[in-house]
Amino acid sequence: MAGEKSKILIIGSTGHLGQYMVKASVSLGHPTYAYVRPIKPTTDSSKLQLHKEFEAMGLTLFQGELDDHEKLVGALKQVDIVISTLAVPQHLEQLKIIKAIKEAGNIKRFFPSEFGNEEDRVSGLPPFEAIHVNRRKIRRATEAAGISYTYVSANSFASYFVDYLLHPHEKRKEVTVYGSGEAKAVLNCEEDVAAYTIRAATDPRAANRIVICRPQGNIVSQLELILAWEKKTGRTLKRIHVPEQEIIELSKSMKPNLLTFLLFMLR
Repeated sequence: MAGEKSKILIIGSTGHLGQYMVKASVSLGHPTYAYVRPIKPTTDSSKLQLHKEFEAMGLTLFQGELDDHEKLVGALKQVDIVISTLAVPQHLEQLKIIKAIKEAGNIKRFFPSEFGNEEDRVSGLPPFEAIHVNRRKIRRATEAAGISYTYVSANSFASYFVDYLLHPHEKRKEVTVYGSGEAKAVLNCEEDVAAYTIRAATDPRAANRIVICRPQGNIVSQLELILAWEKKTGRTLKRIHVPEQEIIELSKSMKPNLLTFLLFMLR
């Protein structure tokens, strides 16, 4: 299977990581498909533009909801690999994908939407742990269904979190440091995560395994990021520290993606 050009279906293709996944699949020469929500009068213009861009890249678009079981099964029967990049609030919706994959009976590999920490090895505060619980449910359901899988642990997305931690596009004079700022995190570029995933999709060694993206050169603390940015720009930023207890309080109302990363920075 290694090196073959497989038909790859991406569910969640219009999201942040999904767009990188589409580009990686196309660039590596795979016939690429996307399962997208049906176009409606209320569909955002940016989504319409993405659909046009996808079609220009040669993608085949299947329009349907995850609740459209027969339509989903029909799409699955036309492909070999399924990669889900659904957002955190939709993680349990993947149970519908698993059901459809089992019925279709032809899918060679399923990549559920994770691309964060290694779910079976980490735990955290209740808001953080809730995300892991849902991801573990999808893992166990995939395994129980007898579906060949690959789980990708990509840790943190570099462009997203560097922007949040440094605000490099703004000429700020100060920067917020979370906790001591010395905790290490793994920041991987989304392009690399997508490329690793697509390559793993046709590699038999990755079947029923966990792929962990943890290059040593990508392990960095927030303070190290700040120092690197100061060196690059020639500016010194005033550091404003947010104590750990305050971050724990913020975790009760913070968006899941930022919550995940900031709680990880306290480890």
